[in-house]
Formats: sequence, structure tokens, C-alpha cells
Amino acid sequence: MGTPSKVASPDVVCSFCGRASSVVGRIVAGPAVYICNDCVGLCVGVLAESGAPGEAVLPWRVDTDLATVLGTLPRMALAQRQASDHLGRWVGRARELGATWADIGAALGMTRQSAWERFSNEA
Repeated sequence: MGTPSKVASPDVVCSFCGRASSVVGRIVAGPAVYICNDCVGLCVGVLAESGAPGEAVLPWRVDTDLATVLGTLPRMALAQRQASDHLGRWVGRARELGATWADIGAALGMTRQSAWERFSNEA
């Protein structure tokens, strides 16, 4: 794997906590997913706890109150919009590199026509 690019991007938010890159120490990017340094620290703590191999920690299964759940929904919607936007950018990059709509459709588990209809205005 090559050296990651370091780019300041004020429109990026942590996919886990929803905080903007301007208010956290650092953000690490994955394909349409971002995680801030604070959430990495929380993840390290969770991974240090004992658990069954392959066990997932599902936050919506944790005992929590309605206010917390409702407060999480806007952050989830923001993360979804961010992921959708970045998916369009990845499709655009695939097109720049010579991918056909059939290639993109196959990679996304959809038809060539569906891929073109969904992304042709973005690519």
C-alpha cells in the first residue's frame, strides 16, 4: 500500500461521532469512512476488552435512552450523505482511470444502466 495523502478538508466529519475535522485533532480516511483520533482511542479501548472472535459491538443494541438515539440520527444522516458523496467521487475516479459503466455496475452489484443512471451526473 502506498503512502497516504494528507489533505485538509473542512467538509469531512468523523463517521463515528459526527464531529468536523476542524474540531478534532486528526481524522483518518478510509473509502467513504472517516474516524477521528478520539474515536480511534475509544476503539482501542473496546478492542482491548475480552470478547469472542468475530464479535461485533453494535451501538444500537446498547442500552440507551430515547434522547441519545434521537440525537444520534442527525449524525448518522450526515455520515450517510458524506459516504454517498464520496462514492460518487470514487466512481468519477474509476471513470477517469478508464472503467466502463459495466465495470462500475459489476463492482457495485448493479447493472450497467443502474450505475449510469445513479452516477453519470457526478462522474
